Amino acid sequence: MKLEPRAVPLQDAPPKRKVKTTQVVNGIETEVEIEVEDVPAGQWPPRASLRVLNHDIPRVDGPVKVSGAARYTHDVRVPGMVWARLLLSPLPRARVAALDLEAARAVPGVVHVLVVEREETGWLGQPVAVVAAETLEAAGDGLRALAARFEPLPWVVDHAAAVREGAPAVGRGANVGRPETDGDEARARAALSASATRVRATYTVPVQHHASLETHGVVVDYRGGEDAVVYCSTQYAQGFAAEAAKELGLKAGNVRGVVEHMGGGFGSKFGLDAQGLYACRIAKELKRPVHLMLDRRAEFLMSGNRSGTSMTIEAGCDAQGSLTGLVAEAWKHGGLGRGSLSGLPYCYKAGAHFRDVRSVRMHLDASRAMRAPGHPQASFGMESILDELAYAAGLDLVEIRRRNAAHPAWVRQLDRVAREIGWDQHPHRTQPGKPDREECIGIGFGISNWGSGGSSDCEAEVRIEKDGSVVVACAAQDLGTGTRMYMAAIAAEEFGLPVAAVTARLGDSRLPTGVASGGSVTTPSVAPAVKDACTRARGAFAAHLAQVLGRSAEGFRFGPDGVRHDGMTERLAWSKACGTLPAEGLSARGKWQESLQTRGVRCTQAAQVAVDPGTGRVRVLHMVCLQEVGLALNRLAVKSQIQGGMIQALGYALGEGRQLDSALGLQLNASFEEYKIPHALEIPRMTTLIDDDDTRNGVAGVGEPPAIPGASAIANAVHNACGARVRELPITPDKVLLALGKVV
Repeated sequence: MKLEPRAVPLQDAPPKRKVKTTQVVNGIETEVEIEVEDVPAGQWPPRASLRVLNHDIPRVDGPVKVSGAARYTHDVRVPGMVWARLLLSPLPRARVAALDLEAARAVPGVVHVLVVEREETGWLGQPVAVVAAETLEAAGDGLRALAARFEPLPWVVDHAAAVREGAPAVGRGANVGRPETDGDEARARAALSASATRVRATYTVPVQHHASLETHGVVVDYRGGEDAVVYCSTQYAQGFAAEAAKELGLKAGNVRGVVEHMGGGFGSKFGLDAQGLYACRIAKELKRPVHLMLDRRAEFLMSGNRSGTSMTIEAGCDAQGSLTGLVAEAWKHGGLGRGSLSGLPYCYKAGAHFRDVRSVRMHLDASRAMRAPGHPQASFGMESILDELAYAAGLDLVEIRRRNAAHPAWVRQLDRVAREIGWDQHPHRTQPGKPDREECIGIGFGISNWGSGGSSDCEAEVRIEKDGSVVVACAAQDLGTGTRMYMAAIAAEEFGLPVAAVTARLGDSRLPTGVASGGSVTTPSVAPAVKDACTRARGAFAAHLAQVLGRSAEGFRFGPDGVRHDGMTERLAWSKACGTLPAEGLSARGKWQESLQTRGVRCTQAAQVAVDPGTGRVRVLHMVCLQEVGLALNRLAVKSQIQGGMIQALGYALGEGRQLDSALGLQLNASFEEYKIPHALEIPRMTTLIDDDDTRNGVAGVGEPPAIPGASAIANAVHNACGARVRELPITPDKVLLALGKVV
């Protein structure tokens, strides 16, 4: 029998229906209306029947990463490549008084000098010039030879200066944005007046940097002609190729975007950014490849950040602890941008409530999305005021949260984490401890949520080759979170294969349409598309075998013991079944299916700390996190993701925050020596729990919720330990001593 190659196309013009959903664009949640196929879609198998998925699966990319073989954008080297470095404005606002271009061009090895700002800079770290040279050292010499001179102009880099009457304008608009309001103020204030207990306090969170280990940057491999390959450390492999093509003057289809591996983004890496555009311009001019990766200082100054916030909250409750009213006035500090702050009351029912939020602009880099943008700030304010209200009313800290939680999932989660952290045996459940010991122990709590799901744009392809190998492909990138792993694991589950028998290809703009990895959308976008492609490929393979063996296609079963048919006693080994395929093998494309993903993820955390009231030192002893995830594709990776979010929250609580000298206009901690992220010895015991009571049989993103409530829980634990309520992050020893009244 002559066998023809069988490619399975997508269904022609399937019926559509519109649904409202939350999608994430560049890390920001947005409610949109989308069209989805109005046809029955596949379902994930019951959890009890899963052989590969919902288990601990070692990472397929682990060996190449620990051995150093994994190639990141920073590692790319191509023939004829030049190295480029940026000259940044050292002041928040200045006139560019002098640049000695000829001296820079005369430096041995320098091949190009590009000036991008000749007159006036408007923010600290704004690019002014780019020098390209044969070596990185020569590029640095060229920057110094520019002998740049900047004359300072009036600037504002702090809240008080920015809102002052007559303050220097930031850009063309007003420094203070229009109020964003929600709720009925008169009704909320009346509810507060009638409350049995009410408290009011101001809470402040600083600007937090993404601190990605791999900095932003690109390698533009263009040597003249009609084609180019652009390597970029980005969260959207398909999003930057068209930008590069426009800058290079090429057709969009002639520029390939590649992200083999990347060292973190956390919401900061979408698109080429300024440095990518400059690299393209230089490559076009020289007709040579250009390597332009930011150094660490530039990374801190010009690659975005989590916006800071100051919020004054007043809350009241009745005698039983039910919230009756809440009023919040908040300021967002997003530099040139608007900043972000999620709605208050955060995750709780608060009766009548009102909030007034305004942005304050400054001569600083614009904020960007960062892991759950706006949520950690809102969590810190809400969890802090709730604790203070509970203490004022003499209520149990867990019970007040159970009573006011806006979803029953948080109630069961609070019960579980309270048991894990030892709350029932803790002596300070309704009142904080006293600073009368060498080391005081405290416990705090926090809850969080994240609403995003998958993207209807995502597609995937599965190929089964004649030699039995299987390839799964999607243009989405793996940020280090394990996308490669579950792409291979889904196919392995579907065809009864070991994971090692499947190859995942991703991070290439020429593969089937991927998705921007922001806001935890990657898994609920990619996994359903891969599952759909596998289902279609399995159906096509069964139809092919039915022709070969003269059996019905519906009777074929794929498992670890090979291919079986309901009407046959013998099995067919996978390799032999694949051997019947034509030389071209078999392929199928799949699309995102709404029924295979789930939306809305809730998380609860607890922290136990030790506080030295003599020095103000805080040590986190134990953190517990229980999180919904729907169907966990890889339990090992899910727990790793949760731990990563908890560690970022630990840094936010105790050490991280941009430090500026307002008078000099300098960032004082623009390096990993001064910017304090958690180190190995600071990581506490971590109990990471997947909420298996969340029985929804769809996949969800994991990364946002665990980064949200940890800082709140730690701050509450410090207060619970010794009575030191620190209302401004990070919680440094001086602030603890100040809260204890030991310093003034």
